[in-house]
Amino acid sequence: MKETLTIAPAEIDRQLSICDQIRQLLDRRPGQKKAFVDTYGCQQNEADSERLRGYLARMGYEFSDTEEGADLVLLNTCAIREHAEQRVFGNVGALSHTKRRHPEQVICVCGCMARQDHVAKRLKQSFPYVDLVFGPQLLWQFPELLLRKLEKGKRVFETEDVPGSVAEGIPVVRQNNIKAWVSIMYGCNNFCTYCIVPYVRGRERSRRPEDILAEVRELAQAGYKDITLLGQNVNSYGKDLDLGVDFAWLLEQVNDIPGDFVIRFMTSHPKDASERLFDVMAKCEKVAPCLHLPFQSGSSRVLKAMNRRYTRESYLELVRQLRARIPDVVLTSDVIVGFPGETQEEFEETMSLIEEVRYDALFTFVFSPRKGTPAEKLEDPMPKEQKSANFQKLLQRQNEISGEKHKEYVGKTYRCLVDGVGADGRLSARTTGGRLIHLEGDEALIGTWQQAHITGSSTWALFGEIV
Repeated sequence: MKETLTIAPAEIDRQLSICDQIRQLLDRRPGQKKAFVDTYGCQQNEADSERLRGYLARMGYEFSDTEEGADLVLLNTCAIREHAEQRVFGNVGALSHTKRRHPEQVICVCGCMARQDHVAKRLKQSFPYVDLVFGPQLLWQFPELLLRKLEKGKRVFETEDVPGSVAEGIPVVRQNNIKAWVSIMYGCNNFCTYCIVPYVRGRERSRRPEDILAEVRELAQAGYKDITLLGQNVNSYGKDLDLGVDFAWLLEQVNDIPGDFVIRFMTSHPKDASERLFDVMAKCEKVAPCLHLPFQSGSSRVLKAMNRRYTRESYLELVRQLRARIPDVVLTSDVIVGFPGETQEEFEETMSLIEEVRYDALFTFVFSPRKGTPAEKLEDPMPKEQKSANFQKLLQRQNEISGEKHKEYVGKTYRCLVDGVGADGRLSARTTGGRLIHLEGDEALIGTWQQAHITGSSTWALFGEIV
């Protein structure tokens, strides 16, 4: 196991000083410099991009919502599924046109994809206009890497396997002033056989509790209403700190911070979820009554092949324990269809688990082999056509269940946070359980708590009016 590298405050100060150097360098060039940051994948990537934007703002960049005309384009990538990788490669390919129109444009690729050797090699050989490539462990060093490119003009590729780091003091530019992501830990120790995350993000490493609490306290004082604690497996928080703290303890501490905000967290691994966690969720008034608890498969044999380290029976017992404490909990999950070796009977076990649990929503995926993971080498006899048919069957049934559960909201009134405007011009809001509500109302209500009376529902959303 590689050690965790704690970045000294003096080193972050040095990176901030480099930001100032870059600012002076850019000031010598005509016009306001613009940066476009494009984020793929999970909420952890969103949180990472907020820190990359923090550095860029310190350098003097303004932010653009398009790559066209941007002086710097940064793609923060995801490697969790093949579709995400192909989408990134397609978008990198399209950047050849903007680079041709704007030769001084600096193109950067970072994030989980960049940490994979085969991806870095392809970027180097097939996309000669990509200027800077680095993995997530070197995010804290972004200013230094960018300065090397700007001063020397040569391409910079930093994709070596380095210890996972924890760096405090990186500036943050958040996407809005209502919702905030707070990373409480990085990396993963679980090594599920299908998952690339431990290889590209490194082993688990927790931030110190005083740093997390200081960040949340600052957000609460600034008026943020929806704060999500992030980790690949938040239930493992604190195990590496030797401080006698765990995630349930951290939730209690965050709950005690003054302010009118809701606390969310993701993701929870079932093998580490506990009755103590559920007790804390039930008693802490700011903790949202919702839980994302990925089960991945309803078959204990498949779960063992996935190295998930729980069984169907132990997962269902967790759900029973949770609902005994929070009867109206909103429960969501992930499921993989067509893991190598899954039989039709084992897929039906997944279907029966969905029937028994009745999730509010599922994130469903057909198995996608990841280069370098054990599952990539497993025999996979089920035809793609059968996997696709199973996927559609699961999707259809879950949509029916989601629609049925949403109908139960109609006629009731819920406290919700108005967080924006939807494509149809109506306000969008979320219940504390995370359910989307479409509302009629003035945009001045964005960022406020309201009481919403639910008048209708669909598979994916609720419809209501402000009381």
